[in-house]
Amino acid sequence: MINLSCEDKRFVEETWQKLKAKLEVTTVKSRNKIPYSTKDGVHNDQADPEKGFIYLWTNGFWAGLNNLMYAETKNEDFLKTAKASEVHLDRIFKNVFRMDHDVGFLWHLSSSALYRLTGSEESLNRALLAAMTLSARYNPDGNFIRVWDNGRDGWTIVDCLMNINLLYFATEKFKDNRFKSIAMRYADMAMRDHVREDGSIYHIVEHALDKPDTVLSYPQGQGYSPESCWTRGQGWTVYGFILSYIHTGKVEYLETAKKTGRYFIEQVKKTGYLPLVDFKAPETPVYYDSTAGAIVSCGLIEIYKATGDEYYLEGALNILKAMEKVWVNYTLEEDSILQMGSESYRKGIHMPIIYGDFFFVEAILKLLNSDFLIW
Repeated sequence: MINLSCEDKRFVEETWQKLKAKLEVTTVKSRNKIPYSTKDGVHNDQADPEKGFIYLWTNGFWAGLNNLMYAETKNEDFLKTAKASEVHLDRIFKNVFRMDHDVGFLWHLSSSALYRLTGSEESLNRALLAAMTLSARYNPDGNFIRVWDNGRDGWTIVDCLMNINLLYFATEKFKDNRFKSIAMRYADMAMRDHVREDGSIYHIVEHALDKPDTVLSYPQGQGYSPESCWTRGQGWTVYGFILSYIHTGKVEYLETAKKTGRYFIEQVKKTGYLPLVDFKAPETPVYYDSTAGAIVSCGLIEIYKATGDEYYLEGALNILKAMEKVWVNYTLEEDSILQMGSESYRKGIHMPIIYGDFFFVEAILKLLNSDFLIW
């Protein structure tokens, strides 16, 4: 249970009511879409039948957002939209080359969540098919999950710390610890090779396949440089490790979440709690990424719940308040909520992105003491 001050409680409750009012409208408007961003204030559509299905790793977040809203409100409109989105995702099952490491983002937030909310056996089947695909990407020679294809066999990324939650779910449903074992081996590798001593992270690591503990290089990722610190990746790391702790109880994951979370908080203090795209980039140009703030806030709240250390709760509240003040759009005529997201340091700067909305709403729901952990 999170006990907030009167001021913080008022902030959370007022924010929630405005989010709820907006999403009650948007879920109906965008029911048959898979949004990524907006154009002229209107959700674009990655499932447009006239254009053909557009695959993105983000395609599960709209279903996930509606599942979060249904879990809290029991408003059937949100359930209808989540189910419609889930059906669109079936098209990905027809193309094995699209079944990559991001299946957790796609089907844990959609089908796994729908199963837990409704008991749908069809949703369970989808989620477990995706989990088996993810487990099949485990490379025993390198002792980690293969991420991208096209010759990048030894590459690992911190983003996958979020995808492995689908494997924890599969272990529970199959009563088979192999899935959990694969997930934990990935998390153990990330602790060793992706997290620096100061708590910052490498986005991408290349490993030697014949010597899995050997790092060959740090390829350029979505941050400023291989040696910098991409903030969304930092957010994936914080939230990913506290979730692995929740699923396994392994204390080292909690300690790593605390270490990487503290780094994020101390860095974002320097910019008024508005996250930059990269904490170690040059001072100019100034690029922000609201999605990193929303993601890390979810992780920081869970760290607080696990430890009782108010430093992490205060950090999350400061980030959420700062972003809500200048970057949140409650206008009913426009579909996106959280503005100023950035895809990477070099492209897609300062735009609304669907996972920003997802994690911002998730963080507010955590502060409302929602008991549905979608991950």
